[in-house]
Amino acid sequence: MFSVKQSSWFMHKVSSLYIPACPRDSRVVRWRAVASFAWSVLLLPVTTSLFVFLSQASLLHPIQWITDSLCLLTASSTMFSLLLLSAVVLVIGIFIQEYCTVIPSIPCSRVALLAKVLHPRQCVHSLSHCSLGMLVTWCAAVTIGGRYRTLSHPCSESRLGFSENVGQMCLNEYHLFLLLAGAFMGYSHSLLGVVQNMNYVAFHAVQQHKYMHFKGSLPRVVKCSAVQSLYSLRNYIVLYYFFGYGPRLWISQILNLQLDGSSHFLDTVAGLLDFSLLYHLWISGTFLMLTWFITVFLFRIYVSEAYSFPVQSTFTEDAEMCLPKVLSCKEPMVMKFLALQDLALLSQHSPVRRQEVFSLSQPGGHAHNWNAISRECLSLLTDLTQRLVAHHDAVASNGRPKSQGSSSDAKSVTSGTVEDLPKAYPSVSKTPGSVFLRSSTVGLNSPMTAPFTPDLDSPFSSPVIRRLTAQEDPASPWFGSVQSPHVMRRGPKLWSIYCENFLFFFFFFFFFIFQVYTNKLLIFFFLRAILRGVSLPEASGQALFADSQAHIWALEGLSHLVAASYTEDRFGVVQTTLPNILSSMLMLLEAVDRHFKLPHASSKPSRATCSMGDSTHKTLRFALRAALKTALYRITTTFGEHLHAVQMSAEHRKRMQQFLEYKE
Repeated sequence: MFSVKQSSWFMHKVSSLYIPACPRDSRVVRWRAVASFAWSVLLLPVTTSLFVFLSQASLLHPIQWITDSLCLLTASSTMFSLLLLSAVVLVIGIFIQEYCTVIPSIPCSRVALLAKVLHPRQCVHSLSHCSLGMLVTWCAAVTIGGRYRTLSHPCSESRLGFSENVGQMCLNEYHLFLLLAGAFMGYSHSLLGVVQNMNYVAFHAVQQHKYMHFKGSLPRVVKCSAVQSLYSLRNYIVLYYFFGYGPRLWISQILNLQLDGSSHFLDTVAGLLDFSLLYHLWISGTFLMLTWFITVFLFRIYVSEAYSFPVQSTFTEDAEMCLPKVLSCKEPMVMKFLALQDLALLSQHSPVRRQEVFSLSQPGGHAHNWNAISRECLSLLTDLTQRLVAHHDAVASNGRPKSQGSSSDAKSVTSGTVEDLPKAYPSVSKTPGSVFLRSSTVGLNSPMTAPFTPDLDSPFSSPVIRRLTAQEDPASPWFGSVQSPHVMRRGPKLWSIYCENFLFFFFFFFFFIFQVYTNKLLIFFFLRAILRGVSLPEASGQALFADSQAHIWALEGLSHLVAASYTEDRFGVVQTTLPNILSSMLMLLEAVDRHFKLPHASSKPSRATCSMGDSTHKTLRFALRAALKTALYRITTTFGEHLHAVQMSAEHRKRMQQFLEYKE
């Protein structure tokens, strides 16, 4: 997200102690990220104390419970674990900063999702989170103590059997069980980052103070951590039950440790029915998820906070810090989004800054600020309109150009006479018996006769069919038509004809039904495998509006500035671009209306009950349509009948009249 090739004042934090000072002052996003990570580290003692208190829970002995918890909090092992956890939080923060985005990545098919999961960059992310998860659960195991403290322990006497093996060490499967659970939960967290777009930073419409935002959302973060830990625990237990023998044997051989058979192994039902183990595993997973979710959530709060850009600058070297210049930047996208957010806010709540937008340059008297802002906003609206039109055309043609062969064939057939029908369809002139002839024009392997053609080499084929389909020998006296009236062919007896016909129709019907159902099953499984890789209409629609938050801000900023120009624009700079603004909005509205007529476009996705992934991008198309109509109503309400003097096409004028009459 923050990897920028060119030097940017907005992104790069410079320090005179390490790097020579850059002429562009850069402090915003880097400082925000550092502040969010610092608060995550400062909250670690609170979450660790809560974890220690829950891990030593003893309802029957409350005094001992509190005493043991306080002693454990002041132990040196806990302090060392806090240092390691702080390092883990910082590494997690670096990954969050590197992988986060303001435009969600929405795979339009399962194949695309699989490719995204198996991408080398994502594999590095997953392996790193596996290692970090294992480190967190190691700290949790050391903090809990008891049977979870170390990976090895002296073997019991029942395991040794001989006095010379007294010093032999055995593998502590409880410690290994927690470490592998941490690796599994770390990978699950990385995978959820892809599936649920956990790296997506959303900008909310209602701005809250950081403390109030965090305080109001903290119960949801704790709940999501507990629920996600429970789901991961369920999946991990099933996985360890079937495959736990492998890592246990491999670790014991690598470390030259014996397997302690005095207790049940944890890949058995008896070993897994240990409620104390399951409880400690669950709170350890909750502690891991809570620590990481808080880091993600604080980063979102700090990065999405509104920032005020100067509209114009007195000095030339500070021109890149101004709002019109930042709006025209393509990378990084977080900078562009913050600028559009600031534009929407200043257009509504800041009359002084609006005057700077409407002002003219001196000398020259040009409206550079308004021209740059309106040009960038109109470019965004035009780009979205073109994307929607292209998507609608692709869906209308079923994703491929229309074939000309079938239509031309159909046209030639329909334009012909009745006598031309046998030429167009040769099989129409065939008799029913010719379907089974090998020498017919439509052969046995033809798609017209394949479902109805029995296998002649099959032991179930009837002799009648063999005689019908067999080629006659030219040397035979029975070849061709019989000329002599004294020569007659011997026909089969009545009962044999009846039996053979009955067997023929029975086996033919059975064969036909069997083949039809076999073909249906094959087609079903084939289409099921294919459709799993074909683009999904709902996902493609969500991907089409993935960056629509920028367009919503552009619509709000333009409409509020246009409405305010009715009384505040002393030089009339807005009136020169008003026709383009109205035309762009109406064209976008037409494209959006056409899109909502497509299948799955109007269906609202189900909201996840407990997930840290922000799902606001799934409903951006509805917010865009509402913002577009609101913007048009805001302009028409302000200008009223004066809009009749604005130059626009007849279709746009008719649509604008609907807004003037409040019929939209």
